[in-house]
Amino acid sequence: SVQVFDRQLPGEGASTRNGGLASGNIKMSFRQMTEKFGLKHAKAVYLEGKIARQMLSDFIHAESLDCDFKLTGRFIGAFKPEHFEAQAREADFINKHLGVGAYMISREDQHNEIETDLYFGGMLRPDLGGLHPAKFHASLLALAENAGVSIFGNCPITHMSSGKRGFEVKTNLGKVVAENIIVSTNGYTDSFDKWLRRRLVPVTSRLVATEPLPKKIISRLMPKGRMFGETRTLFHYFRQSPDGTRILMGGNEGGNSGDPNKDSAKLKNYISQVFPALPKVNISHYWTGNVAFNMDFRPRLFSQKGITYATGFCGSGVVWAWWLGQKAANKLLENNERETAFDGPPPGAIPFYNGNPWFMPATMLWFKIQDYLGSTSKK
Repeated sequence: SVQVFDRQLPGEGASTRNGGLASGNIKMSFRQMTEKFGLKHAKAVYLEGKIARQMLSDFIHAESLDCDFKLTGRFIGAFKPEHFEAQAREADFINKHLGVGAYMISREDQHNEIETDLYFGGMLRPDLGGLHPAKFHASLLALAENAGVSIFGNCPITHMSSGKRGFEVKTNLGKVVAENIIVSTNGYTDSFDKWLRRRLVPVTSRLVATEPLPKKIISRLMPKGRMFGETRTLFHYFRQSPDGTRILMGGNEGGNSGDPNKDSAKLKNYISQVFPALPKVNISHYWTGNVAFNMDFRPRLFSQKGITYATGFCGSGVVWAWWLGQKAANKLLENNERETAFDGPPPGAIPFYNGNPWFMPATMLWFKIQDYLGSTSKK
C-alpha cells in the first residue's frame, strides 16, 4: 500500500501555482555542460529531457488527461545582441547532438512570433509546450486515488526514524511504519528533514493574470500561441492563458517583497514593457509558489540512509517532478525503468545555511549586475 503525506493541501504550492511551461529546462546550457562534464554526460542529461517531454505527452494522451496540453513551441527572446549570437551557437550545438530542430528568428522577423521590439530576436524550440498545471495536478491526483493510494492533506510529518520494522513516520494524525520512503518536498522542505533543508534553497516564483482581453488582441500580440522566455538571468516567462483570453506573466525580479500589490505591479509593468501597444490592462489574479534550487542547478534523484529523494527541480517541475517521481518509484521496485542520468550522489550542503536564505538579497543584486553587464543567462 502507498500513503502520501502533504503538509499543505495537495497541490497547494508550486505544483498548481506555476506558469504551466512543460519545457524540462536545465539551467546549464548544453555547451556549458559539455565543457564541464564532457559530451557523454551532457548528451545523457539533455536526451533524457527530450525523452521525458515525449513520454509526458504520450502519458497525457494515453490517460486522456484534461489539462490543456499543447506542443506550442517556445520562443526565448535575446535580451541583448550578444545573447542572440550565443543562442545561435547553442542552437547549432544542440541540433547537431540532439536533433531538436531549434532555429533562430531575427529581430526583423520576431513579430511573426510576438509583437514586441524588446528583444533582439531569439531562439525557437518547436519541441516545447505547455499545459494547465492545476488541471494536470487534479488529473494525477485522481489517477493515484483510483489506483488505491491514500492521500492525506494538512498532514505534516513531524519525525522520521528507522528501526527493525522499517521507518517509523510520525504525523499530526498519528504514526505509520513504512518499508520505503520517498521524499519530494522540494521548495516546501521544512525542519522535519534538516539534512535536506541545507541542500535546497526555496525561491518564490510569482505570476499574474490579466483581466480577460479580446481574443483578437491576444492573437495579435502572440499570434502562434507560443510559450515565451528570455535570456536574462532574472528572466520572465509568459504565455496566453490556456483558454486564450489572458496574458500570464511570471518572474522573480527583485525577489519577493511580501507585498502582493507591489509585486504584482512589477509584473504588470513588465507586461507593458513587452507589449507597449497593449491598451491599459488590469490584473485580475496574483499568485506565488516556491520552487527550489540546489548548488549545481540540476534536478536530482539520490538516496540517503535508506530514504529515496527526488528534489531540486529548479523551476521546471512540470516535467521533472513527474519524471523523477516515476524514477524514484521504479528505483524502489528495482525494475528496468529506474535508470536515469539524474541518479547520483546527494547535492552538497550550502555553507552557513539552515533553511533561511539570508543570502538571497545579495544574490539578486549580483544577478542584476550580470544582466546589466550583458551576461548570458544559463536558462
